[in-house]
Amino acid sequence: MPSATQERPAVSAGRTPAVVRLLVLATFVVILNETIMINAIPRLMESLQVTEQLAQWVSTAFMLTMAAVIPMTGWFLQRVTTRQAYAIAMGVFLAGTLLSAVAPSFGVLLVGRIVQASGTAVMMPLLMTTLMVVVPEQDRGRVMGNVTLAISVAPALGPTVSGLILQVGSWRLLFLVVLPIAALVTVFGLRKMENIGEPEISSIDWLSVVVAALGFGGLVYGLSLFGEGAGHIGLGIGIVVAGCATIGLFVVRQLRLQRKDGPLMDLRVLRHRAYGLSLALLSLGFLALLGSMILLPLYLQNLRSLSPLQTGLLVMPGGLAMGLLGPTVGKVFDRFGSRVLVLPGSIGTVIGLAGLTQVSTTMPYWQILGLHTLLMVSLAATFTPAFTLGMGALPRHLYSHGSSMLGTLQQVAAAFGTALVVTVLSARAGDLVSEGVAPAAAQLSGMRLAFLVAAVLALLTVIIALMLPNRIDHSEDEDKPIIAH
Repeated sequence: MPSATQERPAVSAGRTPAVVRLLVLATFVVILNETIMINAIPRLMESLQVTEQLAQWVSTAFMLTMAAVIPMTGWFLQRVTTRQAYAIAMGVFLAGTLLSAVAPSFGVLLVGRIVQASGTAVMMPLLMTTLMVVVPEQDRGRVMGNVTLAISVAPALGPTVSGLILQVGSWRLLFLVVLPIAALVTVFGLRKMENIGEPEISSIDWLSVVVAALGFGGLVYGLSLFGEGAGHIGLGIGIVVAGCATIGLFVVRQLRLQRKDGPLMDLRVLRHRAYGLSLALLSLGFLALLGSMILLPLYLQNLRSLSPLQTGLLVMPGGLAMGLLGPTVGKVFDRFGSRVLVLPGSIGTVIGLAGLTQVSTTMPYWQILGLHTLLMVSLAATFTPAFTLGMGALPRHLYSHGSSMLGTLQQVAAAFGTALVVTVLSARAGDLVSEGVAPAAAQLSGMRLAFLVAAVLALLTVIIALMLPNRIDHSEDEDKPIIAH
């Protein structure tokens, strides 16, 4: 067994290791920035004299960079110590945040966002890999519930946080508020951080790096073009096809490298059935999460005339409920397994999305709040067990690669969810307007159809939930770590 997979002492039952708590806090801070610029687009257009399409790149570039960098994290995390990975990731994030805050032009701001995203891309795989090594199996659900706060709630709360900050200052304040918080987290984390195992000496296949960046980055970019109007659909389809073909080359390259145990992303994680099912379930869940994050603000601001701050406050209870329930969901999973959570959660997701297909210009706000909260709580009941089952199904030497693939597909699912709902909305609204329907009524009809498509896709999560095991049986798995109790 490689030195990086050495056994760690058991932690006390019911306690979360300090290293995991620090990583959860740091991951929450950095992932929050993925969606924090959504409400700042109008301010950027006015301040930096750019078009709306160009301003959108502050979010698109962040997502693109994440998709391109995350595939490398499996190799990176095996090569460096925990402290080194944490210091590099947070240092890069801080540099990007500072550069963004003082950016004199849009081009410099864009570079800052790309640097920010490069640091962010390392944090979630680092958190997941460390958690799986240091937390005993019987406590993983509870601890993974805390992780839900970082990886699911942070992007959901991004628009709300930015709405509040933009009420009192310019878009630069979004970075100036985050900067000291991230700096304190970094300094405190480095003082308390422990190394988990020892790094492995390995080489990197640079061809795989280039192909992964072009493939996954191209796929996410192509999908993002679907939201920029009918004129970009053809180009978007072309780039998506090219991205998928490049990903195919990446897969072939990894299969060849696996014979020498030197892949950039080890695809042997997909041989584990529970991991594959969890991956599919999580991807569909993130699709539903991002789809609702795009559609609800459009509905509330364009058709109900709410301000960005009012919109953020209306959807905030759902995001908070999702985060606060994470630890409770984890404890239930540790005690009873996945079935009592994942199946009701997937059904609740379908019901929440189906309810949102009935949005109208007069639907009471309490109903919107209730449906959104149901959706968020249902996703919380799904995410924690799926994360825990999926990663727990892997042998220890594949943890970093499993978390890397999970993070990559999360970005692809987010891009696909956004592209899907925006394309359906735009196509339906455009057809109705051409038939003489009023623009507001046409857009409302498009939103209903987009929510319906998301609800139909969510039905697949119910099927996957029925196939997931209640727990992982390691009785015949010699590669699993033995943790002292």
